[in-house]
Amino acid sequence: MKFSRRDMLKFTAGATAACATGIHPLLAQAAAAKKIPIGLQLYSVRHDCAKDLPAVLEAVAGMGYVGVEFAGYHGRNAKDLRKLLDDNGLKCCGTHTHLNTLTGDALKGTVEFNQTIGNKFLIVPWMSHEMLATPELCKKTADVYNDLAEKVKGDGIWVGYHAHGHDMAKVGDSTAWELFFDACSPEVVMQLDTGNCMGGGGNPVTLLKKYPGRAKTVHLKEHGGTPESVVGEGEVKWDEVFKVCESAGGTQWYIVEHERKGNALDNVKRCLENLRKMGK
Repeated sequence: MKFSRRDMLKFTAGATAACATGIHPLLAQAAAAKKIPIGLQLYSVRHDCAKDLPAVLEAVAGMGYVGVEFAGYHGRNAKDLRKLLDDNGLKCCGTHTHLNTLTGDALKGTVEFNQTIGNKFLIVPWMSHEMLATPELCKKTADVYNDLAEKVKGDGIWVGYHAHGHDMAKVGDSTAWELFFDACSPEVVMQLDTGNCMGGGGNPVTLLKKYPGRAKTVHLKEHGGTPESVVGEGEVKWDEVFKVCESAGGTQWYIVEHERKGNALDNVKRCLENLRKMGK
């Protein structure tokens, strides 16, 4: 492998900084390579987005987020969204898009839209419990996702499903979430939401361990604490969540989602500040 002068300068600068902190340069580089980027689910600041999406993206980038996950496009087309992202140095780490946008003739347009904005994660944000009410329905629904995942695989895109509390409901001896993902192929992304999972009686650490490599994007949402508590101020065992995500989980993005009382932009800023204090 050949190194350019620029590569050597970067390595030297990193090595110098690492030595100053007593960390071996190669270990420091390895640690940096494993660092998972943090994005924001824009549903957290949806009312602000509806008023002034460009201003929100600028503010989010200024906080230190490196990506955003869309939950609606606020009247913008794909080219306009891509320009807004590029202007603010942001990447698209996902879109929450309903199942009907991924089926039939709609799929082609959805894929093209997301390719334009640079997104490779198409996540269905919600399904009614009726779709996962029995083991047979869980299998039937999983087959739909398996088929979709296979269809978009050649485009470098992933299809997945996002957790809500009712997905943790008991179905026989298991839960709807587990029966569904037991029947899904490894190509279907398991977007676990830590807060929603715990709110439904599930254990996010247990589920992350049960499905290694499946949690390519994970929603970081607090559970418990006060009505004003942000990430890091409640009951989620963050050290255990991060340990699994950064090893067996195969996680590529941490995505903050916050829906509690208070100023939405201030809240998501505090979430990121607390994550930084935890070394993220």
